[in-house]
Amino acid sequence: MRRCIFFYRGVAACGLLIFVLSGCISAGNSPNPRFYMFKHLEDIQAAQKFSIPAGKITIIGPVSIPQYQDRPQIVTQDDKGMLDIAQFDRWGEPLDAGIARLIIEDLNLMLPEGTFEMFPCNFAIPLDYQVIVSILQLESNLKKDLLLVAQWSIIDTESRSMLFTKRSDLIQPVEPHNYSGLADALSKAVASLSSQIAENLSLLANQPKKETDQP
Repeated sequence: MRRCIFFYRGVAACGLLIFVLSGCISAGNSPNPRFYMFKHLEDIQAAQKFSIPAGKITIIGPVSIPQYQDRPQIVTQDDKGMLDIAQFDRWGEPLDAGIARLIIEDLNLMLPEGTFEMFPCNFAIPLDYQVIVSILQLESNLKKDLLLVAQWSIIDTESRSMLFTKRSDLIQPVEPHNYSGLADALSKAVASLSSQIAENLSLLANQPKKETDQP
């Protein structure tokens, strides 16, 4: 009886050892994750310059993204529209924060006289404008184009009134057809969005102030 107990214990111990070793071998063979960053405008194309009065401070954000994109892994779609989550190809930072940072870097080049802060920031600072961005769609197929659809608004922070709102539909080819090409395509699509934001911030900031009626 005692021999049977020792035999079964030995079998169980061998099974556990094989399980642990197989896990270690599997983990050792797993590829290391690859992380991708965005490229700001200076790296991908010449910046178009717009004018804005010096001292104007604009806060960028919040930037919201679709829930299916709210993950570290890069999400693409296949030809049937099914989501493909790349386990080992990931963004180097949260996607919403990365897009907000990229917009700020682009605007710093397009509106060099302006000052831009990321939401949330110290609201004790006398802010002039706030740009709120909602990414409605971010669809990409490594064999096709990237589609970025954004609804964005410019807010007067003093009166809390909406000065401008627009929907931007941006299409950018993915070249080369891999995750690095996808990161570049998204960077260029965000640059196009930044250009629209910069142009309208310039128009609003340079409008003559309305004169108040004198008593």
